[in-house]
Amino acid sequence: MIKAVIIDDEPLAREVVKEFLSGYPQVQLMQECNDGFEGLKAIQQHQPDIIFLDIQMPKITGFEMLELVENMPAVIFTTAFEEHALRAFEVHAVDYLLKPFSRDRFDKAFQKWMEQHNSNAAATAALLETAAATPLQNNRVVIKINGKIKIIPVQDIHYLEAADDYVKIVTQEGSFLKNKTMSFFEQTLDPQQFTRVHRSFILNVNQVTRIDPYEKENHLAILRSGARVLVSKTGYPRLKAALGL
Repeated sequence: MIKAVIIDDEPLAREVVKEFLSGYPQVQLMQECNDGFEGLKAIQQHQPDIIFLDIQMPKITGFEMLELVENMPAVIFTTAFEEHALRAFEVHAVDYLLKPFSRDRFDKAFQKWMEQHNSNAAATAALLETAAATPLQNNRVVIKINGKIKIIPVQDIHYLEAADDYVKIVTQEGSFLKNKTMSFFEQTLDPQQFTRVHRSFILNVNQVTRIDPYEKENHLAILRSGARVLVSKTGYPRLKAALGL
């Protein structure tokens, strides 16, 4: 038995997918979800083999929801936003159905998944890396804390710090861990607002109040919160340029 979940905020779109899935008796539809919050819970509960996922939804996007999934199912995107299609295919996502799609197009996508079946997890992970670099994704960071989802607008981030296999995101509310790399954030955050000042630190330049000399040609950036962030010899010119000094 193949377990499936539909995640889409449009009831009519869910009905279309459900109708097309009815032609596959080996598929059991475990749940229909109206947004990414419900979708994440459904994936955790049912551990589906495949999900049919919209991208633009209330609360969090389909891409952001996938970032929080631990055991990744196969994904077929069902969306009206054509600009995402090229990126999806570039990283070999299972398939991408542009609304409105026909039964024939749906069948081709499903058969494609049936043929690939075991090769989609790496492709979905690569898709998330690509999608995160787009304006749709790079104005906030979505994290999961004790099963709850938290959305952090990037303007609320004071600085980011390397923490083993994670990145510590420091805000006024506290610090939060995200399972990404410093290079990932360096490439995706707005370079006019965030600067890599040290191999272990990325700094929101809007938080800087002054820069003090420190030992061995390093410096310390003093933030509005009072936090002190180490600035390396190579990071210092980048920080000065970002501040217009």
